Amino acid sequence: MRRRPGIGGLQNAAAARDQYRLLGENVAKLRTDLMKEQLATFRSQLEDFARKHKNDIRKNPAFRAQFHEMCAKVGVDPLASNKGFWAELLGIGDFYYELGVQIIEVCLATRPHNGGLISLDDLCKLLGQRRKAVRETISEDDCLRAISKLKVLGSGYEVITVGKRKLVRSVPTELNKDHNEILELAQAQGFVTVDEVQRRLNWSSGRATDALETLLEEGLAMIDDGHRDGRRRYWFPCVSSVSSYVGTDAL
Repeated sequence: MRRRPGIGGLQNAAAARDQYRLLGENVAKLRTDLMKEQLATFRSQLEDFARKHKNDIRKNPAFRAQFHEMCAKVGVDPLASNKGFWAELLGIGDFYYELGVQIIEVCLATRPHNGGLISLDDLCKLLGQRRKAVRETISEDDCLRAISKLKVLGSGYEVITVGKRKLVRSVPTELNKDHNEILELAQAQGFVTVDEVQRRLNWSSGRATDALETLLEEGLAMIDDGHRDGRRRYWFPCVSSVSSYVGTDAL
């Protein structure tokens, strides 16, 4: 017959558990303190690195992207504030705020032609044309970082992925799965027809027409009825070449 542990045994077991718990808490605290110390060292080294390579960070887009990755690993966001150490050292906050304003201007200027949806590649090209005077090269990474700061403006100004292409949305229009599939299909030649959507996506005529007409109403599509076959083409400037934009010289 097994004997139940006495009061003394229970007390000893409880004391042992308390000791193990305290030991675990002490080990966790030591690890946390060590990690904080290491992060402080990394941040200090990062500041020294930034001082040494200031010009490369400002002028070289690839180098700038790698610098941002280094910052992210140690929990530093040079764009969190337009004041303080990073702004004074690199002026990097000013760079992205200025780029954000230019992104808004390009999106507004091209909206009559694309309905507020422009490919990230085209946006970068138009920004590059606009910034020739300042001779500062920008990359897609720069545009993505600047756009992320525009979210404070509310709806719109976000990057969505359609197929293998990134599109920048500057209006609060919500695209559903059907709209995304049509945009992805249109990437091949810049336009689609109702028959093509039916055949390629295995949709009914009503479903294809409804989705296309919604995109047309939102200003994301343009219609072309001037073909001999009599089939209406729905063109999508947001997946067409940048050269299709009218009046880009005014940017």
